[in-house]
Amino acid sequence: MAQCTEPSTSTGANGELKKPRKVAVITGITGQVLQYNRTLPITTLTHRLRPHLTKLSLDGSYLAEFLLEKGYEVHGILRRSSSFNTGRIEHLYQNPQTHTEGKDGTTGGHMKLHYGDLTDSTCLVKIINQVKPTEIYNLGAQSHVKISFELAEYTANVDGVGTLRLLDAIKTCGLTNSVKFYQASTSELYGKVQEIPQKETTPFYPRSPYGAAKLYAYWIVVNFREAYNLFAVNGILFNHESPRRGANFVTRKISRSVAKIHLGQLESFSLGNLDSKRDWGHAKDYVEAMWLMLQQEEPEDLVIATGEVHSVREFVEKSFKHVGKTIVWEGKDENEVGRCQETGVIHVKVDSKYYRPTEVEYLQGDSTKALTKLGWKAKITFEELVKEMVDADIHLMKNNPNA
Repeated sequence: MAQCTEPSTSTGANGELKKPRKVAVITGITGQVLQYNRTLPITTLTHRLRPHLTKLSLDGSYLAEFLLEKGYEVHGILRRSSSFNTGRIEHLYQNPQTHTEGKDGTTGGHMKLHYGDLTDSTCLVKIINQVKPTEIYNLGAQSHVKISFELAEYTANVDGVGTLRLLDAIKTCGLTNSVKFYQASTSELYGKVQEIPQKETTPFYPRSPYGAAKLYAYWIVVNFREAYNLFAVNGILFNHESPRRGANFVTRKISRSVAKIHLGQLESFSLGNLDSKRDWGHAKDYVEAMWLMLQQEEPEDLVIATGEVHSVREFVEKSFKHVGKTIVWEGKDENEVGRCQETGVIHVKVDSKYYRPTEVEYLQGDSTKALTKLGWKAKITFEELVKEMVDADIHLMKNNPNA
């Protein structure tokens, strides 16, 4: 087991305490969301300020940007890969061409990457002991719900027990009184919803191995908070998207496919449950809420959501509308298709292989408490989100049709 040392306090030449550094470790710094065939990064942010983030996630890249702009030193932890997996954060390097780390000339922040893994407790202890974060953002996860049915044990190991390893590393290093811990929780905890909308007091009923693993993570965070007086919070974030979302997630699959159809590179694509309804926001808004939760005097679990609900079908319609196409629906269930009103071409089909063994039909968050406690409210609308994603993929496919 790696040994820990007591956190040191830096002083100036005259013996006065220097201004606290802002340092962060992020797990998941390289993405928005962990993808099935990608490697798992961990980032630690520290809030002396020193935050610590964990996960290959869409959120990680936005959070890194956010913290760098606030002058943080951001430490990202990456799982070893034979190829570069830092595409979402290349612009944050001191020299993107050579992947050189260092001080960012624009923001004044500083980024450094480390190798590590949420399945390896020893490396977590070493990194936390070295960086001595004052804030830890645990974004690390296998976060694809459908894939969690196929990788149930791995999902539990990373998403559930991985959170315990990180919390235990904080305790091992004697930092429970100086660290603030953020856990990326999820609306999938609600699963088979017990009330509408869902809020902090709504009973949980997860419907996937991913949701069940996250449920364990949620309660182990609460346990460490109550047992060791650790400042630890669960951010129950509802769906949040962006152009950085992984290509095998439904929203990005739609925006990519619509872009390819618009450019004449594709004729049709297939989806699963068109009538699943979700509370969709923008990841850029949600990372601000993460940070705000750790700036409070007392730790408190909060729902972060827009309060609006839209179906997968509506996401498809809005995406096509943005490129001048009107989709009309024909048929029923697995025989349903989406046909272009202007050309008569079928662009959308339904394939049962994309259905989950247990579906989550309706998620709608009530973030009233976040508005009251944090002053947080989503800024980017659903329509703006859809347009941004489609425009980004049109630009991407023009430059690289095979992207």
